[in-house]
Amino acid sequence: MRKKGKLFLTLFLIIWVIFSGLLFINHGQSYIGKSYFNSDYFQSTIESYKEQLGRYVLAPFDEEKAKKNITVTQEEIDYYRNYYGTLTEQIENIRGQYTDRILQAEHTGDNELKELLVAERDAKIEDIKGNFQNDEYVEKKIRNDKIRIIESYAAQQERDRNDFLNEYNYFAYSITNIKTGETVELGDLNGSNIYTNKFGYNEPYLTVDSTAYIDPYESNHTIDDMYNGFEVQGEIAQFEGIISVPKSMLNSANFKGEYQSFMVAKIIFYIIWATGILAIVGLLTFAKPSWKQFMISYKIKTMFLKLPVDVRIVSLLITAFIGIAFIDVVGNMIGNIYYNWAGNNFISYILEIIIYTVIVFIALTAVTFGAIWTFESMNGEIKWQKELKGAFLYKLANGIQDLFLNRSIGLQSVAILTIAFLAGIGLVGAFVDGVLTVIYLFLFFFIALPSFLIFLSRMGYLNRIMKQTKDMAEGRLTTEIKVKGKSPFARHAANLNALREGVKRSMSEQAKSERLKTELITNVSHDLRTPLTSIITYTDLLKNPNITEEERNQYIDVLDKKSARLKTLIEDLFEVSKMASGNIEITKQRIDLTQLMKQAIGEHEEEFSNAKLDLRLTIPDEPIFAYVDGQKWWRVIDNLVVNTIKYSLEGTRVYVTLKKRGAEAEFTVKNVSKYEMSENVEELTERFKRADASRHTDGSGLGLAIAQSIVDLHQGLLNIELDGDLFKVIVTVPTEY
Repeated sequence: MRKKGKLFLTLFLIIWVIFSGLLFINHGQSYIGKSYFNSDYFQSTIESYKEQLGRYVLAPFDEEKAKKNITVTQEEIDYYRNYYGTLTEQIENIRGQYTDRILQAEHTGDNELKELLVAERDAKIEDIKGNFQNDEYVEKKIRNDKIRIIESYAAQQERDRNDFLNEYNYFAYSITNIKTGETVELGDLNGSNIYTNKFGYNEPYLTVDSTAYIDPYESNHTIDDMYNGFEVQGEIAQFEGIISVPKSMLNSANFKGEYQSFMVAKIIFYIIWATGILAIVGLLTFAKPSWKQFMISYKIKTMFLKLPVDVRIVSLLITAFIGIAFIDVVGNMIGNIYYNWAGNNFISYILEIIIYTVIVFIALTAVTFGAIWTFESMNGEIKWQKELKGAFLYKLANGIQDLFLNRSIGLQSVAILTIAFLAGIGLVGAFVDGVLTVIYLFLFFFIALPSFLIFLSRMGYLNRIMKQTKDMAEGRLTTEIKVKGKSPFARHAANLNALREGVKRSMSEQAKSERLKTELITNVSHDLRTPLTSIITYTDLLKNPNITEEERNQYIDVLDKKSARLKTLIEDLFEVSKMASGNIEITKQRIDLTQLMKQAIGEHEEEFSNAKLDLRLTIPDEPIFAYVDGQKWWRVIDNLVVNTIKYSLEGTRVYVTLKKRGAEAEFTVKNVSKYEMSENVEELTERFKRADASRHTDGSGLGLAIAQSIVDLHQGLLNIELDGDLFKVIVTVPTEY
């Protein structure tokens, strides 16, 4: 409990230091060593006062002088004369204005009104004619108009002067014109002043320019708008003296609220900054924060650290920004606290400041803990790499990279997103401008809508592919996915169909492998058990002491044959197993296959004769060389020849051929089988497979399997063809090393 109390105290001191420090950064330059009269608001007030003081008091507008200095130029005369058009146009216009009115007076019989209208019309026409006949006539009219404008401007200046004197009645001044020595004074300068501003006396003079620019629109709206503004040239005068605000006039000053608010805010800020310094002292003395204090395990810490590191950092930055923004809000509210002092909402104003301060503390507390936890989770190269790989932007980058593994899908996705974004912006523009609505509708129906329809169609097709993929994953391989078009999804569907066919083939091969494995175990058991049973039986018979010598010799002969048979089976089984597993080595030499073939066939000529088979041998006269292991290749030829002798129909011909075909030597054996070949001919190269399914022959069933393995080790091919009872084995081997 004490540790948590110290942690909360340390945390409070840290947050208070940050809070007071940011307030100092934002507001210190406005309050440290400054008075209210240094503030921007008051400086703006005093500048406005000096400008109006010069205009209305020190160098007021001189109406008589302005009238005497009126000038009329020829350009103004011509402009005035032709303002409403040429002479004929103006006369025609005047007549047009009165025609209907005069005719109406005639119609009603009002002769007096008619005469007045005619006289008024003729007077205006004469006036217009006078404008075009005499420049002096026009000049006099312009001068009179300008006099009226000046008089109106002077009256407005007097009203503005009275407003100025009433608004700034709390100022006192004593100012002297440097050139004329004339002094203007107002108020008591001998008492206590809260503000003083001197001119001259080693300070810059107060400079006033009495030049006035008179705008007819501002001075007299009744005068015709044909006049532009004109300037009344004045003089530039310099003044020295003093402007002050007596302390006794503070209550009358319009800046009283600003002044008192500034002083209250200054006191509050000084208290905050002083306590901030005390908080720093506390952190350096009794608090002494350490990393361990913040490493306490909280549920919120676990939840926070589950977020990606970049999301954490962005969240902390946003939270910090919110805290800083509310600190500025609190600072501004403190600066304006006096305005709400006497108001009815002062309590709510203080509560609002407290709420915002609490928000600041919560935000900065979250930032402090979050920053420490994040730093601790990234402290170290391994931790840093782990955090980096878990970052949202890192995953997003990988996702975008994966998106463009298929460039077509990547570009289409970007295009759809761009069109959707522009369609949203265009919709806003369409509501703003009618022309944009027409353009938007054209682009929507011819670009956006077709794109969205294509997108929806592709998504529907993707859903169909995903559903059928799920069916495939659950083992339902009967239905083929329909390939539509040439899109990436169509190619994906074609690939899934190919995968489906591959899975079906694999399952078929697996079923076949399981069946052959079962048959292998059965055949091995049968072929090994038969001689072994004979050996056991005849061994028991030899144990009988009453048998004759002849019977004994007969039993021993049987045992000898069966043992040899068992030995051959076991040796062949080990050999084919080693070849299948690749644990056998071959030594290739340059061998004459023609000579090897003759020797292998020669050893079995008597067996062919005994089996009543007619051997037809086709071997070239010239040698055929190949790089093979002589012993192993002898075994291939021997196994094929022995199989032919065992399984050929008596009285038939056996064809054995050796020839060269390109870069390969081809060895062929053809015979007519004495047994019906009902099984798959390709399975004959499997171990313990025989053409004699009843297994009446004494073969091991490993001959073709051994031959197949030896041929494979030499990068050759062994193919079996069956046409009815015609059995054909074709062996090819490369002749070049």
